[in-house]
Amino acid sequence: MREVTLRIRHHGGPESDVSVRHPDVTFRSVSSMTGNGSEWKRIMELRGPTEEIESFVEEFRAADAVVEAEPLSPISGNHVYVAVVVDGDGWEGIRGRLSELGIHYRMGTTISGGIERWTVYLEAADDLAAVIRELERGGNEVELARNVELSSIERPPGLPASGILDGLTPRQREVLATAIAVGYYDHGSGVGVEDVADELGLGTTTVWEHLSRSESAVMNAIFDRFWGRTGRGPGEGDRPAAEG
Repeated sequence: MREVTLRIRHHGGPESDVSVRHPDVTFRSVSSMTGNGSEWKRIMELRGPTEEIESFVEEFRAADAVVEAEPLSPISGNHVYVAVVVDGDGWEGIRGRLSELGIHYRMGTTISGGIERWTVYLEAADDLAAVIRELERGGNEVELARNVELSSIERPPGLPASGILDGLTPRQREVLATAIAVGYYDHGSGVGVEDVADELGLGTTTVWEHLSRSESAVMNAIFDRFWGRTGRGPGEGDRPAAEG
């Protein structure tokens, strides 16, 4: 079995179309679609500047296929959950196409800048080219981002809950662990912040801020642990006196 990640610009999909106009807002599906008849429900999570989230919700609510889009709490700060009802007769989603093809997919799809990020799982008999052609139907744009054997994937190891990491938030730990896993810190790897952002489905500015803060916290904790108590820097007192 292979794990395949696809970046899809879903034309006509209300989330993608609205996302294009609000690139600072990241959309994440946090529940599966439920319902019967033509109306289907789910919950989505939006992250970004408050004003941009408010505008996103208003535009999304006005889309033809959207019956209802109501925040589950007042929009404040940079995060909100929204209960959504869509008219299945007026909207053909990527999820529906994958289901018709009998393709397994990972829950929690993210959308940023109009690009939906889907991770699917293909059996040896599945034709990736045929899957992409089906998803491209109707003018959608599909880019293959990743295609690897599932057995060869090494998931990011959980960062140990040691004192060095005590100053990190859960999100900072997640971003740092992902950066390590994709080779961001490997010399000459060519992996940049954009690659880490793509892996997480977050904006590059958001990822950069998380990495910057987590790096600062980790380095300060390392210094305090190994050298702070002696007041000496690494290696001081261990070198021979200079000649001359």
